[in-house]
Amino acid sequence: MKLKFYLYTIILSSILWSCKNEKSKNNLKKEPKQKTALTAKDILGNPEYLAISYGGYRKTSRDVQPTIAQIKEDMKILYAMGIRILRTYNVQLAQAPNILKAIRELKKEDANFEMYVMLGAWIDCKNAWTDKVPDHNIESEQNAGEIERAVTLANEYPDIVKIIAVGNEAMIRWATSYYVQPNVILKWVNHLQGLKKEGTLSKDLWITSSDDFASWGGGDPSYHVKDLEDLMKAVDYISMHTYAYHNSHYNPEFWKSSEEDEKLSDVEKIDAAMLRAKQFAMDQYKAVSEYMKSLGVDKPIHIGETGWATVSNGHYGPTGSRATDEYKEALYYKSLRDWTNEAGISCFYFEAFDEPWKDAANQSGSENHFGLFTVDGKAKYALWNLVDKGTFEHLTRDGNTISKTYHGKKEDLMKEVLTPPKKKEMSLTH
Repeated sequence: MKLKFYLYTIILSSILWSCKNEKSKNNLKKEPKQKTALTAKDILGNPEYLAISYGGYRKTSRDVQPTIAQIKEDMKILYAMGIRILRTYNVQLAQAPNILKAIRELKKEDANFEMYVMLGAWIDCKNAWTDKVPDHNIESEQNAGEIERAVTLANEYPDIVKIIAVGNEAMIRWATSYYVQPNVILKWVNHLQGLKKEGTLSKDLWITSSDDFASWGGGDPSYHVKDLEDLMKAVDYISMHTYAYHNSHYNPEFWKSSEEDEKLSDVEKIDAAMLRAKQFAMDQYKAVSEYMKSLGVDKPIHIGETGWATVSNGHYGPTGSRATDEYKEALYYKSLRDWTNEAGISCFYFEAFDEPWKDAANQSGSENHFGLFTVDGKAKYALWNLVDKGTFEHLTRDGNTISKTYHGKKEDLMKEVLTPPKKKEMSLTH
């Protein structure tokens, strides 16, 4: 009898231990992974935290703002493809605050969801975007309010906003509608750094300005002024833009096919041109780095913007540099990601989705077509491999499943792909 009781006790204890252990395993599965609070220093240059520029606008006017529900759809799509850092451009409109709200809601719905933001504060000169002549030596009265709004949002969403960028291409002189002198950007960068020192902003929040490589001293020496030197010392890192795409028209020497290229097939000519485009970006990055080091400054440099359009009826289309199509975009996207990931550089690729408001009067204008996705949620050629892998399964954009452009037929895509002009042809068009 004692033996039976003993065996019964052992069996019962074993069953109870097994149930408890199974319950423990189930609880472990449900619990979110523990995360430490990450800073800009942790995520910038980290290939596990891919970056992208995001607007989310679906219509030909920004009067129609993307809803929080639409933004959440987009966030899930971008998260699925490995994006973890977004770049926004202004806090004048509802879009940036709504992005932050959408991310916070997604984090509440799924504790493992992770997305951070480089929050842009738009900076203008006096009379920008008016019928008056822009005064590039005096800043807009609107700038103070823009900075104040950025500070408020950074404090409201410290777990999401990791960077504030003062201005977007605000110092480059070809931005004739609104550019300012470097002293204006320096003033606001110093202001934000001061708020960090006094504890009004997190000490871990990084401050930068996102501008063309020339504005950061990598080109025309006329930009090499004392205020720029001081700005490079004041920012936490340099956010530079580089566009081989635009330079295929404005500075086309690197883009032209040489006589040696004539022995190549059409696809080989295009592949060779895209390797030159990658080198063009690398050279501009190096030029900024060398200028920075010449000043005795040692700061990280990340790419705040670079991209490749897929439609153009203008300078970059069939009658221009012939740079534009999905095949070239895919090559550029892959090569830039490969280079920057290996080098520990963040690349805020421009951009996530096509935005038809940018050139509303000309829907075939290149500015509307820099996205990796079309407005209706089709994945362009650069992302076809992710569609094949099922990355976007069950995800939609405005009710549309994520499918491939050209119905997934590469032969149809390639019919629109043109080789770069020969050197003589380019000389005739410039």
